[in-house]
Formats: sequence, C-alpha cells, structure tokens
Amino acid sequence: MKRAFISDFGGVLTSPLSEGFLAYQEESKVSLEELGLAMGRAAEIHGEHPLFALERGEISEREFADRLERELPDGFSLTRLREVYFERLVPNVPMIAFARELRERGLRTALLTNNVREWEPLWRAKLPELDEIFEVVVDSAFVGMRKPDPQIYELTVERMGIAASDCVFLDDLEVNCEAARALGMSAVRFEDTGRAIEAIEAALSGP
Repeated sequence: MKRAFISDFGGVLTSPLSEGFLAYQEESKVSLEELGLAMGRAAEIHGEHPLFALERGEISEREFADRLERELPDGFSLTRLREVYFERLVPNVPMIAFARELRERGLRTALLTNNVREWEPLWRAKLPELDEIFEVVVDSAFVGMRKPDPQIYELTVERMGIAASDCVFLDDLEVNCEAARALGMSAVRFEDTGRAIEAIEAALSGP
C-alpha cells in the first residue's frame, strides 16, 4: 500500500499551461514558434535552455527575458509575460479537492513544482489552501534543482521522511513521470482529472 501523494502544480492543479502561453501569443503577436526559436538560439549561446536555468533559480526573470529579447525582433519586450500567463491559468478545482481528500484520509502529501522564483506570489495565489493540503512544498527555483533531475525527487521524499517506493507521483509531463518511476515511485501522467483520480486510486491500493 502506498502512503504518500506527490503532485505537480502547473497543468495538474491548474488549467493547461499551454493556455497561458497561447494567451501571451494573442496579446504580443509573437508566435510560440518564434519564442521557441529564440529560446533555441539563447540555448546555443549559453550552453543550456534558458528556462532550465530560470527554473533552478540560477538566473533572474529579468536575465531570462534579456536572453530571449536579444533573439527577438528589435523593441520586443517580455514585460507582460507573467501577467498574461497567470491571468489565463485557473485552478483545477476537482483535482485540488481530491488532493485535500487524500490528506484528510491520512496520506502524506507534497507539492513538487518546476517554477520561477519571482512567480511564487502569483502561483501560490491560485491555491490559497496550499499549506493546508500539502505538508511539504518543493519549488525548483529555491532548491537549485528541477524535474526530471533525480535529486529533486530525493529531496522531496527526504523532507517527507518516507521512501520513494511509498509514493504516488502525478505530473503532466511523461519525462517527469519516468524519472519518478526510476526511483521506485508509482507515477501517473495527468491527461484529465477523471482518469488521473482513477489511476491514483488504483496505484494507492496496489502492491
């Protein structure tokens, strides 16, 4: 029997992250393809995808924006990215309610998110009951590691005081689920709330 639940935040406890980026595309008139190419060029210059360094807290939001703006048309600014992005994201109320139910049933609970240091007030505002539901919160930007690095999963279970094999892990990215499974967790890829809840319940009651 599993006795712990670890959840991702964006795209699991919220609407899909793609909706936030599409909203920004609509406002800025810069396509997601153009942003992707700019990130690729920035990665070639700096040796790593700029989002990875941002999510590990190694560069600031401003430095991330500077790297991309240098690869985008003159005069283009990413100033409103965070506002537009978070305006479009909404809480996934049924999934949040299920996470609360698991905590009330006596399971250990943790939130494990790849995020941005400067965005913490914005994403936490989407989940005011965060600390009531999750006893441990691990934010990549504050620990210098990000999923799918094994160390961030190990840090999470260490802070919970349990073994990886005790956990069911939920994330919307398969690469993050694969990393969790490699450490001995049961992992569920989030595609929709109903199927996720069903799969989590099955994993919790399994061997």
